[in-house]
Amino acid sequence: MARTYSQQFITLVEDALTRVEEITPHDVKEKMDNDEDFNLIDVREPDEWESAHISGAEYIGKGVIERDIHEEVHDFDEEIILYDGDGHRAVLAADNLKKMGYRNVKTIKGGYSSWTEAGLPIVTKE
Repeated sequence: MARTYSQQFITLVEDALTRVEEITPHDVKEKMDNDEDFNLIDVREPDEWESAHISGAEYIGKGVIERDIHEEVHDFDEEIILYDGDGHRAVLAADNLKKMGYRNVKTIKGGYSSWTEAGLPIVTKE
């Protein structure tokens, strides 16, 4: 079921997108296949993460990412790629990380939904 969003939320996301780069799921998969060094972080809710997530991702929920990112990423120039369910929350989280000084933050356009629609690898709860 498609979720509907308020115009205020969409405006907030659109503003953040003026500062945040989105990349495609296939671009991320290519980085993985080429063994590029980057941090793939799932910012969804814990139950979403536990149910299934992108293979190779780490989990830091959107509610705590600003507080906890330093535990995962120590260098402000390291590449960070965030994703959520459909791309909106990740854009807001990425914008905040950029405001904190992280210089190479991106999001997966369309989030986890676009990843799975492309048939790319995931890890599911057994």
